[in-house]
Amino acid sequence: MIIELNNENFEQETKHGLKLIEFYTTWCSYCTKQRVELQELEDSDMKIGIVDAEESPEIAEKYQIDGYPTFVLLKDGEKVTEFAGFHKKAQLLDRLMDYLKV
Repeated sequence: MIIELNNENFEQETKHGLKLIEFYTTWCSYCTKQRVELQELEDSDMKIGIVDAEESPEIAEKYQIDGYPTFVLLKDGEKVTEFAGFHKKAQLLDRLMDYLKV
């Protein structure tokens, strides 16, 4: 499931469980390509949030985002890890495997 996050819903949507958050901008060509890769994960159990850093700059500033796309993995609202740049589906899954183990 992919959900658009903003100042109104970010805290509520990220306070429980494991969430992968992508920070993007509309002018970033890599972000456009990244969206295709994220959509391939939409049917998985992974909860994915996307934040338009220009529409919600406070959230991007809170996580010190300065490049796009940047991913932040949150567990119960707390930052676990961060990684930047375009990632294919398999690369995303590889990066997440250590955090998805029960």
